[in-house]
Amino acid sequence: MITFGVLGAAAITPRALIYPCVDEPQANIRTIAARDRSRAEKMAEWAGIRNVVDDYQAVIDDPKCNAIYIPLPITAHHEWTLKALEAGKHVLCEKSIAANAAEAQEMAARAKETGLVLLEAFHYRYHPCFLRAKEIFDSGVLGTIETIEAGFCIQGPPPETDIRMIYAQGGGTTMDLGCYPISWVRHLMDSEPVEVIATAIEGPPNVDLRLFTEMRFANGVTAKTRGDMGPDATFEMAFEVTGSNGTLKVQQPLVPQVGHSIAVTVGDQTTTEQKDRRSTYGYQLDAFIRAVEQGEAQPTDGDDAVKQMQLIDRCYEAAGMKLRGE
Repeated sequence: MITFGVLGAAAITPRALIYPCVDEPQANIRTIAARDRSRAEKMAEWAGIRNVVDDYQAVIDDPKCNAIYIPLPITAHHEWTLKALEAGKHVLCEKSIAANAAEAQEMAARAKETGLVLLEAFHYRYHPCFLRAKEIFDSGVLGTIETIEAGFCIQGPPPETDIRMIYAQGGGTTMDLGCYPISWVRHLMDSEPVEVIATAIEGPPNVDLRLFTEMRFANGVTAKTRGDMGPDATFEMAFEVTGSNGTLKVQQPLVPQVGHSIAVTVGDQTTTEQKDRRSTYGYQLDAFIRAVEQGEAQPTDGDDAVKQMQLIDRCYEAAGMKLRGE
């Protein structure tokens, strides 16, 4: 049985953990804390969480919790992940896992030293929608892969008080939206690019409202990613792969439960599929449980998180921007 403690009453928590735990007999949430205790109390009452405590350390210290979920501002992930691991707790940490690659490396190393599970919450990676897309990508039906285009864009910007708009809290579209298309590309390719070009538009100082990249891989594939929360952003949540024989288009891989499509075009024939409408977060929870209880390796573990953050750092550097956490 996985018994979670939750650090923070973040807006993502119901979707990411509370609802999935309702449907999962092998997981439950016991304890929660938030900087504003009233928010933790309200979430606990609504969700049936039995314990509200005064601070994050008290959650970690709860002897009946064997796992910690961390949906805090990004610049707090490093500190509280290390504290949870040092206390012998498995960790499910929201993306982006850390402010920069150096922090992610320390987190991943500590998880290995302790033999505990550390998973970055790229939930899409566990859903049959992405798994099917990856199967098609690897199958050869598209021929030689030539290009990938991927974007996650939502018209904004958020209010200035939103943590996504505050550099000191790990703000920036790449840390929140753009990290997804970067991750899609990495997990399709199973490799890292040899060259990265990036351009960004800043909102508040050092906070990217928009960051677009172009990446080149050793096998000649080029990939373009888009992350945008600026005022002119047009909604996009999709990736498209072009090969010498055809194309693969995947719409809404982050929320397949509300509708998605996997379309393959070869010649003049297009076939469209849909997979299970169960939430991505439910599949992620299943994977976390298997990692803890069976030792099963998972694709968004600490090692992958380091590679993801190394690439995000490269994107910021290529765009002439400061790394988060500097």
